[in-house]
Amino acid sequence: MMQRQFRPEVEYSLKATSPHLGGAAAGDKLTTTYDLVEQMQYLYVRVVKAKELPSKDITGSCDPYVEVKLGNYKGTTRHFEKKTNPEWNQVFAFSKERLQASVVEIIVKDKDFVKDDYIGRVLFDLNEVPKRVPPDSPLAPQWYRLEERNGHKVKGELMLAVWMGTQADEAFPEAWHSDAASIPGDGLASIRSKVYLTPKLWYLRVNVIEAQDLIPNDKTRFPEVYVKAMLGSQAIRTRISQSRTPNPMWNEDLMFVAAEPFEEHLILSVEDRIAPGKDDVIGRTVISLQHVARRMDYRLLNSQWYNLEKHVIIDGEQKKETKFSSRIHLRVCLEGGYHVLDESTHYSSDLRPTAKQLWKQNIGVLELGILTAQGLLPMKTKDGRGTTDPYCVAKYGQKWVRTRTIIDSFTPKWNEQYTWEVHDPCTVITIGVFDNCHLNGGEKANGARDTRIGKVRIRLSTLETDRVYTHSYPLIVLTPGGVKKMGEVQLAVRFTCSSLLNMMHLYSQPLLPKMHYVYPLSVIQVDNLRRQATNIVSTRLSRAEPPLRKEIVEYMLDVDSHMWSMRKSKANFFRIMGVLSPLIAVARWFDQICHWRNPLTTILIHILFVILVLYPELILPTIFLYLFLIGVWYYRWRPRQPPHMDTRLSHAENAHPDELDEEFDTFPTSRAPDIVRMRYDRLRSVAGRIQTVVGDLATQGERLQSLLSWRDPRATALFVTFCFMAAIVLYVTPFRVVVFLAGLYTLRHPRFRHKMPSVPLNFFRRLPARTDSML
Repeated sequence: MMQRQFRPEVEYSLKATSPHLGGAAAGDKLTTTYDLVEQMQYLYVRVVKAKELPSKDITGSCDPYVEVKLGNYKGTTRHFEKKTNPEWNQVFAFSKERLQASVVEIIVKDKDFVKDDYIGRVLFDLNEVPKRVPPDSPLAPQWYRLEERNGHKVKGELMLAVWMGTQADEAFPEAWHSDAASIPGDGLASIRSKVYLTPKLWYLRVNVIEAQDLIPNDKTRFPEVYVKAMLGSQAIRTRISQSRTPNPMWNEDLMFVAAEPFEEHLILSVEDRIAPGKDDVIGRTVISLQHVARRMDYRLLNSQWYNLEKHVIIDGEQKKETKFSSRIHLRVCLEGGYHVLDESTHYSSDLRPTAKQLWKQNIGVLELGILTAQGLLPMKTKDGRGTTDPYCVAKYGQKWVRTRTIIDSFTPKWNEQYTWEVHDPCTVITIGVFDNCHLNGGEKANGARDTRIGKVRIRLSTLETDRVYTHSYPLIVLTPGGVKKMGEVQLAVRFTCSSLLNMMHLYSQPLLPKMHYVYPLSVIQVDNLRRQATNIVSTRLSRAEPPLRKEIVEYMLDVDSHMWSMRKSKANFFRIMGVLSPLIAVARWFDQICHWRNPLTTILIHILFVILVLYPELILPTIFLYLFLIGVWYYRWRPRQPPHMDTRLSHAENAHPDELDEEFDTFPTSRAPDIVRMRYDRLRSVAGRIQTVVGDLATQGERLQSLLSWRDPRATALFVTFCFMAAIVLYVTPFRVVVFLAGLYTLRHPRFRHKMPSVPLNFFRRLPARTDSML
C-alpha cells in the first residue's frame, strides 16, 4: 500500500544526472565551446565537384551523380544531365557509433534508364582519416583520381574532403545523416536542426478623432456612423458616434499588432449603420505602415487628416471618385515603448520594449544543452509497430531553436547546444519535445499534426550563476484519460552573469517597460493583442523551412491557458490556501497563547510584549531581525534543483474524468446537450458557493459603512458616543498604557474568559447590511 502511495512521486520527480559533458564529467571546469553536451563522433564526407568525367551512354552524354557508401549506409547526391564537370558541394555525415565498415567508398555513376553505369570510385581507409575539432579551419578539399574496381586509374577526377569531427562542426546542421537514410528526399528538410527568429512586433495605435463633410447615401435620415479598421486578419470598429451629423466625433483608440517587414496596409472605412446587419460604406482610406511615425514614450504625436475615397459599385468593380471632399482625422503611430506580449506574463521569456534604442545591455548568457531522452512512448504506428520520431523545440525571447529529428527512436541522442543573451533574470525558457509526423511528403497533404510529447519550463531566477545543472526532466502530458508520463528529457543548463551588480539592480526595476504603467492597456486589450501576436508568430514560423508548425507554437506559448478548467480552478484555490496557511497557523498559535495551552510560552510572550511596549523603537528592528533569522535558517533547505512540472500542484493526478473531458472540449462546445446541461448545473453550484462568499464579504463591508450612516440610528448613536468617550480617554491616557492594558486583556487567562461572543462582536453582527434590499 505504501509503495503504491509513493510511486507517482518518484515517477514524476526530477532526477540529477552526471553526463560526460564535452568529454569531462559534470561539474568539472569546462573550456570547450560545446561543453554542455556529450561529444558525438561523425565521419564527414564533402563531395564538392568532378571534372573530365567520361561518357558511358551511346549518345555520348554523361548524367553523373555520386554515391557515398559505408557498410549498409548509402547516400547519394543529386544528378546532373549531360554534364561532365558537375558541382554538388554536398556533405554526408555517418555516426561513428554505427560504423559497420573500415573503408568508405565514394562512387561516381552515370544515371541511366535501365541500369546506372559505373564511372569510377575513390576509397578511404577510416584509420587514415584526419580529425578536425573546431575552431580549426575547415579541411581543404583535394582532387582525387577515379579508379576502377580493380584499382586501375580511369579518366576523371573528384574533389573531396573526408574527416572525423563532432556535432560542433559547421557542416553538421546541413549534412545528410546516415540516421535518416530511410527518409525520402522531400522529407529531409523537415528533420534538420534550425534556428528561428520571430518577427519584430509593434503595437499600432490608431486614434480615431473625427470625420468631416460625410455624405451618406441615404440623406433622409440621421447617419449612425462608425469607423472600421482592418490590418490583415485583424478587424476592430469604434462605437457609433453620438453626434448624428455629417461631422461625427469619436476620439477612440484602436490597437493592433503589426510585424516587420510591414507588408500589410491599414485600411479604414467609415460606415453607416442602416439596419441591423446592414452597413453602407461612406468612404475609405488606406495607410502604409512604412510611413507611420514611431513613438518611444507617452508624448503625443501630431495628428493628420486623410482623404476618404468614395466607392461606387459598377458592374461588380469598385470605381473611385476623384472629387470627394470627405476626410477623417487620425493620429496613427507605432508604439516602440511597449513590449508586445505573445506569451503569458507568468512565464515570459522577454520583457524588453519593441524599440531597440530602448534596450539595455544584457546581464548574462543562457546556455542550454539538449542531451538525450529516455523512455519515450510510441506516438504512432508504422508497419504494424509503434514508433516515435522525436525532436526538441526551445524558446527564449525572439529566438526559437529546433533540434534535428531522430528517426524511430525511444532513446534519442541530440547533444545540441544553444545560447541566448539574457536581459532579465525573471524570465522563463520553455523546452518542448514533439513527434515529427511530416517525414513523408504525402502526409503533409493529409493535414498531419506533430504530436506533443511534453514540455519543460525553467525560470532563470531559480538558477545559481555559473553552475551547470544536469537533470532529467519528466515529460508530463494531460490527456482526456488523465495525467500521463511520456518519458524524460535530459538537459544541461548554465546561466552565466556578466555583471552581478546590474542583475541585482534589475530587481528594483519594473517588470515591464515604462509605457505599460504610464499609458496602461486594459485587460481586454492585452488579451486580444496577445491573441493577435500569437497568430502572427505562428503564421510566420510555419512559413519557414523546415516549418515550425502552428500546433507547436501554440503549445509552446500556452495559447489556451485562459480557458475555463475545473481542475485549474481547484488547483488555484489550493494554491491560495497554501499561501494563507502560514497566516492561519500563526492565528492558531496566537489563539493557543491566549488560552494558555503552553504556560511557559505564554509567559515568555508576556515578557516580550512588555519589553516592546516599554521600548517601542525595538518593534521594527525585532521584526526584521526575525525575518533575517528565518531566511538564514531556511538557507540550509534551499532548493538545489530547478522547479519542474508538478502534477500534485496542478491537481492532475486526482482530476475527475468528466472534468478532464470538459477541459479538452472545444470552444464552443461539441459535446451532447445532456452533458453540457450537467456541466452547466455543476458550474452553477460552484458559482453559487462563490456568490455566497462574495455576498458575505459585501455584508461585512456594508456593516462597517453603517456604523456612521445612521441606517440604524440607535447603533450609530451608541458608536458615536463610544468614539467620543474613547477620544477623551485616549487623549488623557498615555499610548503605552493603552497598548499595555489592551495586550494584557487579549492575553488574559482562560479563567477570565467566557465562551459567549464578546460585546464588540455582538454589536457588529447586529449592524444592518443591504441584504434585505436585494431581490
